[in-house]
Amino acid sequence: MDPAEIEFIAEQEKISIIPKFTDQRVIHLISGDIGPFRAGIPVVVPLWVAIHLRQRKKCTIVAPDWMDLELLEEKLEEEKNSRFFTKMPNDHYMGITHLIFEVAAQDIDNSERIRTAIKDLWDLRVSKARSSADTFLKGGGRHAGIDYLTQMEICTLRPLLLDALDVTYKLNAPLEDASFLNTSSFVSQSQQAGSSTTSS
Repeated sequence: MDPAEIEFIAEQEKISIIPKFTDQRVIHLISGDIGPFRAGIPVVVPLWVAIHLRQRKKCTIVAPDWMDLELLEEKLEEEKNSRFFTKMPNDHYMGITHLIFEVAAQDIDNSERIRTAIKDLWDLRVSKARSSADTFLKGGGRHAGIDYLTQMEICTLRPLLLDALDVTYKLNAPLEDASFLNTSSFVSQSQQAGSSTTSS
């Protein structure tokens, strides 16, 4: 999957909004029903619906529980102090943050500090992933298991790792028998066959 596909999946996550309108209708979607909407009463909807309504100034977005500054700072410290990857509060933390802050940063308390904390967390994890990949390749590894990487982090790491593994494989591939690869031997054999036919 590419980043756009992962972001599309993130848009299906549920989030709370506070509508600025009232509509008693229930909208039936494949993913589930949404509505009714009552002005000032929180309601849970898919993120893509929240973004659409917010762009039309029809609602205020409520920050997810995990988008709490104190919790994120604790998670950042936990990640710094761990050799391994720690479990994220949401598998789409980066995509959801990007989508929400693009349209509704003003709805979120401490938005700039939260944005910074999440960016620091992302940078730390990507750096740790690249360092792990470097160690893995230098050690001549061929397979490894890594827990708690999110889809977006894997997507970021995949091109680097696959290219590096491809180059490593080619460099370490055993050389074929020189006589088999020597095209001159084929030519001379053909010439020999031709000369034998001519002479006969």
